[in-house]
Amino acid sequence: MHLLELAGRLLILSMFTGIVQEKGKVISFDRSPKGYRLVVQARTVLEGLEEGDSIAVDGCCLTATEFDEESVSFDLLEETVRLTSFSGLEIGNSVNLESSLRFNGKIGGHFVTGHIDDVGIVENAEMRGNDFYLQVRVSEKFARYLIYKGSIAIAGVSLTVAEVDGESFAVWLIPHTLEKTNLGDLRPGSKVNLEFDLLGKYVEKLLAAGHFGGRSE
Repeated sequence: MHLLELAGRLLILSMFTGIVQEKGKVISFDRSPKGYRLVVQARTVLEGLEEGDSIAVDGCCLTATEFDEESVSFDLLEETVRLTSFSGLEIGNSVNLESSLRFNGKIGGHFVTGHIDDVGIVENAEMRGNDFYLQVRVSEKFARYLIYKGSIAIAGVSLTVAEVDGESFAVWLIPHTLEKTNLGDLRPGSKVNLEFDLLGKYVEKLLAAGHFGGRSE
């Protein structure tokens, strides 16, 4: 029963997989009467796009309000800017873009909702041999979601946690990921949007409510 409830909740969400389709470029980011207006140069995510569709921008689920053949616009609440890495967004920055998952789509990463849990701070970002080592510190209250070999979305990119050390975790990035995403631009001190594993959060909630301890009404 609880698994059916979980499946039903997933179906009504705009879902992503953490597999970035392209890097977009910030054309403008200004305050508007509705809060903030973000305009991003794009190509791939524009294919089949309709007004009101969801797009993950650096892992944050946003609604496409306007678009043309070369760009897409989003209206952001001040709360969204405050609670994400968008607070430091500048014209010319690259952003990771992914269209929402379609029912016939492939899940190449893991379930990602585009609801940012925390803004991490990059502690280390360097090439080690042919691969890129990225270490990020999270807020203390979210450290419990860091699981060795578990899934995490960094700026919308589905990755596997390779190391956990208290409130810090590390991932390894292959050259393909560096080419297709903006993670190679990160430096110590950079802020990144983080979304922890959705299934883990649901399990934690159900366990806290005692749903797995025995039969519940």
